[in-house]
Amino acid sequence: MAGRIAPEPETLEPRAAFLSDDAIEILAFAAQSMTDGHAVALVTLVEIRGGAARAIGAQMAVCADGRYCGFVSGGCTEAAVAAEAVIALQKGLDRNLCLGEGSPFFDIVLPCGGGITLAIHVLRDTAVLHRALTALQRRIPVCLRYHAGAQALDLEAGEGKAGWDGDAFVRAYRPRERLVLGGTGMEASAVAQIASASGYEVLLLERGQVPTDDQLDRDTAVALLFHDVDRELVLLERVLASRAFYIGALGSRRTHGTRCAALRQRGYCDADLARIKAPIGIFDKARDARTLALSIVADIAQARLHGL
Repeated sequence: MAGRIAPEPETLEPRAAFLSDDAIEILAFAAQSMTDGHAVALVTLVEIRGGAARAIGAQMAVCADGRYCGFVSGGCTEAAVAAEAVIALQKGLDRNLCLGEGSPFFDIVLPCGGGITLAIHVLRDTAVLHRALTALQRRIPVCLRYHAGAQALDLEAGEGKAGWDGDAFVRAYRPRERLVLGGTGMEASAVAQIASASGYEVLLLERGQVPTDDQLDRDTAVALLFHDVDRELVLLERVLASRAFYIGALGSRRTHGTRCAALRQRGYCDADLARIKAPIGIFDKARDARTLALSIVADIAQARLHGL
């Protein structure tokens, strides 16, 4: 009697668990998936040749069952990258993957025409991820240092920049952007809604409330939407003493002149006053609440991008 032919193993179909390029969400997905019993690989963009859709340090997290999140390109290669990460997970070994220019995968062409190298790291435990996420929750910047030879990740507290440092690749993470919002009425509500939808942590100040020093770190923007300069002054004194990366205030250029004069009387210099973006936003003379909100959030995002 002829022996039975063993069925071929089922081919996994990589699929996005959800769409996000938020670095903290990607780490959280990896940590939670491992806690749930899934093997996970962390894929990091470590080299760019020519143009690329994503910056150095862009990441994906890929589960052994084919689910993934994150982006390392423009969205057209992520499923193929996930399939390669699943193979690395099955073998239990880290590997590098080249796509586009200089790659053996002739059928995978990057839309920008360049090439990228990805480091696929098979995560061994969740401890380093949980420590990183806890620090970021406490608004402490951290770096993950990937040692390819040792196939290991180390965590370092403090600020850094994505890139190679000797034979290790450093991926820097910053806390989620926070928006401290002062004001009442429709304008403040519209800004809060759009900022929240854009991924900002929003702190809406109650009447008379002044933010604490630990609420004004360098990953925090401040938008003051009062129609009364006198109500702003106490807030501005606290904010100008902070490391907030953006300070904006509502009002015309004439109103801003009055604001600056009042602050000069309190001892502030031109360098201090130059930190205040007024009129606030990127659109000149935005007249309705929704347009003003878009203008303000876009201005904050631009300031954040230029400050990184």
